[in-house]
Amino acid sequence: MRDALAIREFSDDLAVHFRDINAEWINAMFRLEATDRDVLKNPRARIIDAGGVILFVEAGGLGIVGACALQKTGATSYELTKMGVREPARGMKAGEFLLAAIIERANSLGADPLYLLTNTRCAAAIHLYEKLGFRHDAEIMARYGARYERCDVAMRYHAEALR
Repeated sequence: MRDALAIREFSDDLAVHFRDINAEWINAMFRLEATDRDVLKNPRARIIDAGGVILFVEAGGLGIVGACALQKTGATSYELTKMGVREPARGMKAGEFLLAAIIERANSLGADPLYLLTNTRCAAAIHLYEKLGFRHDAEIMARYGARYERCDVAMRYHAEALR
C-alpha cells in the first residue's frame, strides 16, 4: 500500500487541504480554538514564512489525504502540529508514512526539541507517536502545554527510543 503513497511539499494551492483536513478532525473531536483558526487560515504566514514546514501525503486514487506541520517555536524548537488524515485513507498507514517523513524533515532541520501537544482522546495518534519515538514529557507540558485548552498530553521525540 505504501507504494501508492507520496509526500508532497506545501504550496499555496494545497493550503485548502491543510485547512480542511485539520478542521475536520478538530471539529469532530473538539472545537476549533483561536490558535487553530489562525494557523489554518494563514498557513504560509504562521508556519512556512516563520521557518516551519507543511507536508502532505497523497494516496493513489484518493489525492491529498493527510497533512502535518512543523511549527518553529524557538531557535531550534519545533512543534509537530496539525497532523490529520482523512477517513477514507485510514488503514492505509498514510499517517505513519507522513509522520516518518515529518520526523525526517525535523531531524534535517536540527529540531531540538521536536515535540507535540495532544489530548488523551487521540489514543490512536498517541500510539503512533509512541511507535515512532515520541515519549510523554512533563517538561514539554510545563513549557508549551498551555498553548491549547484541549492539551493534556505533551510528548518529545527521542530518536534513541527506536533503537
